[in-house]
Amino acid sequence: MDIVVASGKGGVGKSTLTGSLISLLRDYEIVAVDADAEAPNLHIVFNVKEWKEERELISAKTARITDACIECGMCDNVCIYEAIHIVNRRHRIKQYLCEGCGACKAVCPVDAIEISDAISGWIRTAHTPYGLLVSAELDVGKPNSGKLVTEEKNIAKQWIREGKAKHIIVDAAAGIGCQVIASFSGANKAILIAEPTPSSLSDLIRVHWLTEHFRIEPYLVINKYGINPGFDGIEKFAEEKGLEIIGRIPYDSAVPKSLTAMKPLVEFAPDSSASMEIKKIAEVVEEWL
Repeated sequence: MDIVVASGKGGVGKSTLTGSLISLLRDYEIVAVDADAEAPNLHIVFNVKEWKEERELISAKTARITDACIECGMCDNVCIYEAIHIVNRRHRIKQYLCEGCGACKAVCPVDAIEISDAISGWIRTAHTPYGLLVSAELDVGKPNSGKLVTEEKNIAKQWIREGKAKHIIVDAAAGIGCQVIASFSGANKAILIAEPTPSSLSDLIRVHWLTEHFRIEPYLVINKYGINPGFDGIEKFAEEKGLEIIGRIPYDSAVPKSLTAMKPLVEFAPDSSASMEIKKIAEVVEEWL
């Protein structure tokens, strides 16, 4: 099984739920994939202090101005990313802004600009008490977060082929961008998380559309259930779309405390109201596995 935990927005509890599900279902030999390359945090939930392996992913481009530059300023005029600035009367590249598009090189009259490969980010793996973890981190200002996530999932699938694991659970990024699309690639089921607010409903509609587009079977979890009793938009949307609600997790003050302790919620506070509901969700996921 390849299961994605996703939502249209951040801060709704994807990592909290993912970490707890993997903790409860660790006997099923699950690979955890932290697919939020811009802000990975699943390693915090699992209290990873040391990575078993870390390697660079080279998939970006960057520009460099050589000493042949005559300071004409044509490169600065054409750069739409404002990545060129002047230091001591010399034009230089701000690497964290450069997209490596090559426009500056195209207009340079003396061929004083070089375009070279650059690091997009890092792929990291670890052995945790809960199973294997693969994570990624995007370098500052670099593109190709989707490629990082694709590489993460390829590693997880390779581990399954090698018999090191049997299933994948992906902690997706917020939104519906490249990272999330890469997370959905090849998935069997998606657990969508939403809060009972109009803003979260808007984002749920978008991410649910993605599951329809990729023909992935979606299920819904409502987190912080009860904080907005006058709003029933999430339930109405679920009913309209035939979206099965597999859990309603109440607001629980133990959640931020578990993050501070760097433990899955169900391990930190197993008898809390949120933990009890997550255990019911885990029973549903266990049937899938």
